[in-house]
Amino acid sequence: MFLVPRGGGAAGAAADPAAPLGGTAGTGGPARRLLTAGNDEDIVRAVREADTTGTPLLVLGGGSNLVVSDDGFDGTVVRIASTGVRFDGTRLEVAAGENWSALVDRVVAAGLAGIECLAGIPGSVGATPVQNVGAYGQEVADVLTEVVALDRADGGIVTLPAAECGFAYRHSRFKAEPDRWVVLRVRMELEDAGGLSAPLKYAETARLLGVSPGDRVPIGEARDGVLRLRAGKGMVLDPDDHDTWSAGSFFTNPILDDAALAAFRRRVAERLGPDAAPPLYPAGEGLTKTSAAWLIERAGFGRGHGEGPARISGKHTLALTNRGGARTADLLALAREVRAGVREAFGVTLVNEPVTVGVEL
Repeated sequence: MFLVPRGGGAAGAAADPAAPLGGTAGTGGPARRLLTAGNDEDIVRAVREADTTGTPLLVLGGGSNLVVSDDGFDGTVVRIASTGVRFDGTRLEVAAGENWSALVDRVVAAGLAGIECLAGIPGSVGATPVQNVGAYGQEVADVLTEVVALDRADGGIVTLPAAECGFAYRHSRFKAEPDRWVVLRVRMELEDAGGLSAPLKYAETARLLGVSPGDRVPIGEARDGVLRLRAGKGMVLDPDDHDTWSAGSFFTNPILDDAALAAFRRRVAERLGPDAAPPLYPAGEGLTKTSAAWLIERAGFGRGHGEGPARISGKHTLALTNRGGARTADLLALAREVRAGVREAFGVTLVNEPVTVGVEL
């Protein structure tokens, strides 16, 4: 696991000499200094101190979507540990350090719909707008109204409406400018549907629950169904199950323009035959999304692929897992093998979803 040595802390932020920095894959080296910031003021103070002194800075939430070099991080890590959840009818304001999965449970218990299909996703609330976290037909951009953030460009605190956050598939303004923004609070508008879920958009979820896409079900049933689906794919953290020792889905689903789609169809027909039908979904004007998992499997990388301590999950081909004793270098070697194989087979270059620190894929 990712540990830090003893170090001092900025005023108001607690220095933590031996706590895990995060990383659900359990790999990565040490940081020079770790500060745990328990409120907005401490976060802002710690970040401004690092910026003023020119110290390299890494802002850390839950660490579930992070791949860090085996050499570690030669700078200051600020771990966001702020808390606070405020309901105002269907409106919600949440501190960045709150646990996302626990928040979903709390919202479901309150009977509010909109994020129930995002149950079981590890990490902190503040990380969700960065990746525009999504699963099973829902994404954070569907409900998010505003983000309160520290703008490191001028040191000010700003409130960005959703329209200015640049949300796209697994992308946002915050991801595009990672050295500029530090999310402090997230505001959402949920739905009171009388204890029912939002309309189910994902066919697999609807099928599991015995309904049709577009139907609503009791909100707790939707949440529980998603948790069963995630557990079956090794996507619910379990310290005794190495299939969950991962950074989640390692690759995003490729988005192809019309020219790339035509070339992709030709490669599929050449490799798999003229009747092969890859999964294709509309992704905006002139854009089509296909399945990274389908590509990986059809390129010859099945579940459990690998011979060393890093292998593809035995439950889901999108997860690259630590079977015990793996280093970040092992995970990246496997990722490069898979990416190169998919590119050779289908002409599509997979893009990693986790944030990398000190390494490049």
